Amino acid sequence: MQQQAHGGNLAWAAALAGCPPDAIVDFSASISPLGPPNSVIAAIVSQLGNLRHYPDPDYSELKLALGHFHQIASEWILPGNGSAELLTLLGRELAQLSATMLITPAFGDYYRTLAAYNAKVLEFPVDLKTDNRELEGYSPHLPISPSPHLPISPSPHLPISPPPNCGLLLNNPHNPTGKLFTRDSILPYLEEFALVVVDEAFMDFLPPDEEQSLIGLVQEHENLVILRSLTKFYSLPGLRLGYAIAHPHRLAKWQSWRDPWPVNTLAAAAAIAALQDTEFQEHTWKWLPPARNQLFQGIASIPGLQPLEGAANYLLVESQQSTSQLQSQLLQQYQILIRDCLSFKELGDRFFRVAVRSQSDNQRLLTALKSVLSAES
Repeated sequence: MQQQAHGGNLAWAAALAGCPPDAIVDFSASISPLGPPNSVIAAIVSQLGNLRHYPDPDYSELKLALGHFHQIASEWILPGNGSAELLTLLGRELAQLSATMLITPAFGDYYRTLAAYNAKVLEFPVDLKTDNRELEGYSPHLPISPSPHLPISPSPHLPISPPPNCGLLLNNPHNPTGKLFTRDSILPYLEEFALVVVDEAFMDFLPPDEEQSLIGLVQEHENLVILRSLTKFYSLPGLRLGYAIAHPHRLAKWQSWRDPWPVNTLAAAAAIAALQDTEFQEHTWKWLPPARNQLFQGIASIPGLQPLEGAANYLLVESQQSTSQLQSQLLQQYQILIRDCLSFKELGDRFFRVAVRSQSDNQRLLTALKSVLSAES
């Protein structure tokens, strides 16, 4: 069975480890270990009797809940079967432009959706080796906080300004580095690009006073699209639920392109309950920073490994050893799955990514890493 570009492939991991899938400790998918919330499970159970009915095709109640949560009118919101479905719709739209710039290393699904519609891609590498964080040939407005550098070459050289009628697709916090771009640093792009798409799949891991979301600016900029996911923060990847926030005319066009009822009844009920669970949200915001710091410090203490500081619920780690080999050893010896970075061509076989999990799981990973790497040295 071939390893997939995404994390969380427990069937593949179990086959390699020779154990049942539920025996795998999964650090490869950046999913919160705290959920799903009890409120969400209760909401799902309450809707089991409604499985005999079709979902509301307009998802009125869900959009109202999302609108209330983000303080925006519901017609500016389009729920989807995970943000991946909405990304596919975006690919069709971006392909109509002259080109799409990607901040790289980039999430592999961006390449998938752009390739599906034969969109032209211009790569826009983040150079973490310079203090001013400027790219050769083009000065971005995306400062990155100081951290251990990534050996990413800033080529191909980009023009001083983007080509006419060009799109920009980026994620914030950035995947896989976890870097958080400031809201103000992204604003100039709205004047330079025909369409700016900000994938905020991990933004909800930051408390409201720290997040740098552009949702509040969507109504002022018709060329701005925000993607959000509810599956990572609330531990619901199996339900597949995301949403886009954009101008109603754009969302109406997407609606005309896609299949009916993309969001199932249980997912819609789960989303509404999750948005209202302020206790779970507060608990997550308090849990993540110390848990992430504990994992960061533990990895940094292991010779041959260098984690990068980040704002999300995962860490990118540079390794002096082959990370694909390390991944296999951790699976076969400890039933632990880490995310290799082979799908990020700028990173290759010297980086891996790990989710922040419970204290006991994090310690289990640290113990396994020390054991495997000490045996290699």
